[in-house]
Amino acid sequence: MPSTRAALLAKAHGVRRFLPLNVSAPFHCALMQPAADAMAQALARVEIKPRGAADRQRGWQRRSPIPPDQRRLVEQVTGTVRWRECVLRMAADGVTHVYEIGSGKVLAGLAKRIVPTLNAVSIGTPQDIEAALPALTQ
Repeated sequence: MPSTRAALLAKAHGVRRFLPLNVSAPFHCALMQPAADAMAQALARVEIKPRGAADRQRGWQRRSPIPPDQRRLVEQVTGTVRWRECVLRMAADGVTHVYEIGSGKVLAGLAKRIVPTLNAVSIGTPQDIEAALPALTQ
């Protein structure tokens, strides 16, 4: 078991507490470099068209084009996640509701801990979608 080996190595290096995390892959660290390299090669063969993004300066309503950037997509595989800073920035910009779409609930829970006044909701089932629709359509 890899976490047992990691725990023994950590203890040998003076770590007092080791908590294995239940994750599907070692995302956002150097262990993912082979995957990042494969992704870079795959992206080099495709065309990514520009997309629009909300313009925060105009109340999140106007959309402006953002040029595609394959390099930044690849960097996300091994790059550091700055979730705390993102949540704090959203709150500073006036965001009051965030929705985590998918099977997890970790990001919504973290967002609530970072900004307790934030309304963070996890949407993972069709029933969750139905429950969130009234707030999403206001």
